[in-house]
Amino acid sequence: MDLAYIPSPSRGVVELGPIPLRGYAFCIIIGVFVAVWLGNKRWVARGGRPGTVADIAVWAVPFGLVGGRLYHVITDYQLYFSEGRNWVDAFKIWEGGLGIWGAIALGAVGAWIGCRRRGIPLPAWADALAPGIALAQAIGRWGNWFNQELYGRATDVPWALKITSADDGRVPGTYHPTFLYESLWCVGVALLVIWADRRFKLGHGRAFALYVASYCAGRGWIEYMRVDDAHHVLGLRLNVWTAIVVFVLAVVYFVLLAKKRPGREEIVEPGALDSADVASDAAGSGDVASSDVASGKGGSDGDREGDGGSVKLTKGETAPEDEAESAESAKKG
Repeated sequence: MDLAYIPSPSRGVVELGPIPLRGYAFCIIIGVFVAVWLGNKRWVARGGRPGTVADIAVWAVPFGLVGGRLYHVITDYQLYFSEGRNWVDAFKIWEGGLGIWGAIALGAVGAWIGCRRRGIPLPAWADALAPGIALAQAIGRWGNWFNQELYGRATDVPWALKITSADDGRVPGTYHPTFLYESLWCVGVALLVIWADRRFKLGHGRAFALYVASYCAGRGWIEYMRVDDAHHVLGLRLNVWTAIVVFVLAVVYFVLLAKKRPGREEIVEPGALDSADVASDAAGSGDVASSDVASGKGGSDGDREGDGGSVKLTKGETAPEDEAESAESAKKG
């Protein structure tokens, strides 16, 4: 008898009237918003304009979704194109099935297009967004919980995941919650990148490389625990090999860039600092004007406007035009 376990939801969709709210899609959407929010804060802190991260995300997110789906469909083609399967299901992204490798790869292409249009370096933008992507993955993994998928080997640990569905070859029972392991790992990756970036001033894509390497280190052992069908190469799951290769590439990039371009970019978005200076000067001028009015230095009854300026009169003085009128009156008299 299982004394403790993590229950699985009986349904992965909630009907809000005529609108179905699917847990998997909801987690993906929330993750995207969190990534853009945190990325924007980090981008502004590095000297960029507010809103730039969101503008580029408009390109990166759709490309990433297409890339993630393509990777899943290609590597698990038997789920959609084997006998008895319906190939139309390959387009039902809300039912689950996004490969992070394809999402990052094609998402980077979309981000490159957006960065090129804005005239900013892609590595700097990726550095700002890196911990946000990790948090988005942490949130997105809970979509697998809604779908009762991507779990590990059978176990009776107190935090085991209770699978109740028997669809698509599932066997009800308690299993390692690999979705939870990866979610927690991604939170740790996000915190690591934030700390390292503040401590060592990572730039030129190194913060993003640290995120990639750290994620791959966890994905390797978590992937090894999973029991869902997957292609194997030399006895290891395909995603384990992918994690190993991408980990090595990320580490090599990190080390080479640390030697070639240490430190962080001084300017991440051309013109952003000039705009900030103009806004600061305008605010400063407004403060000075307000101070003059408050102290009675400007706009008093003793000021007379002249051509291009004003003449300030002290008590008992008369304006030059008043003196001229007095003299003219004396002559007439």
